[in-house]
Amino acid sequence: MPELPDLQVFSLNLDKKLSGKTIKQITVHKAPKLNVTHKQLQDTLHGQKLSSVYRDGKELFFKFSEGDVLGLHLMLHGKLFLFEGKNNNKYPIIELLFTDDTGLALTDFQGIANPTLNPGAKDAPDALSADAGLDYLKGILAKKKTNIKTILLDQKIIRGIGNAYADEILWDAGISPFSVSKMIPEGKIKDLVTSIHDVLKNAEKEIIKANPDIIAGEVRDFMLIHNAKKKHSPKGAPILIDEKSRKTYYTEEQELYS
Repeated sequence: MPELPDLQVFSLNLDKKLSGKTIKQITVHKAPKLNVTHKQLQDTLHGQKLSSVYRDGKELFFKFSEGDVLGLHLMLHGKLFLFEGKNNNKYPIIELLFTDDTGLALTDFQGIANPTLNPGAKDAPDALSADAGLDYLKGILAKKKTNIKTILLDQKIIRGIGNAYADEILWDAGISPFSVSKMIPEGKIKDLVTSIHDVLKNAEKEIIKANPDIIAGEVRDFMLIHNAKKKHSPKGAPILIDEKSRKTYYTEEQELYS
């Protein structure tokens, strides 16, 4: 599944390639959770100019000239493809065709990638926003007996972090993924906030370095811990894998708070 850094780079590249173009036609092939009818979507966005593309949590937002926003959630296997004239990619969910006959297709072989017209505001802050800082996380964690990795993955608490980056963040912060959230001391929560920002922003740079024009797929080779090709952390400790509910990569360098 694309996570925050992947989507951030996708949004930057799509904004460069598509902003300023005008919608000619929107075709919905398969979107059972779309919050409006296909006709309402077409009627709303037809003739509007795309103002910007940006990321919010785990969604890509396409903002148009009259203020309407099309949200795209790629889910596990959604992929984006640019095309000219006609989309020939399999498993289309939705296609945006512009007046210059270029277009963007969202595909998903599982059929669950989800478009939404004018998605509502979310209560949980984005992982990179100021609202997800020390005071916020300290207040949340103080009430939770759940392990810290589960908290980081809960999109109703903090948005944008997925399984792979949760492992990278927790290793960087020196916190075991199995730590009881309420037992983590304030100093380590401060480290966690720093690691969230450092790991996610560095990943964005690494993705751009590896594939400057990427709008689909995942770049993971640079990862230090959540990486099947690596057996030891940069500090030399063996990388361990727990596969109980989700695959968790960690080392004994990380302190367990229980």
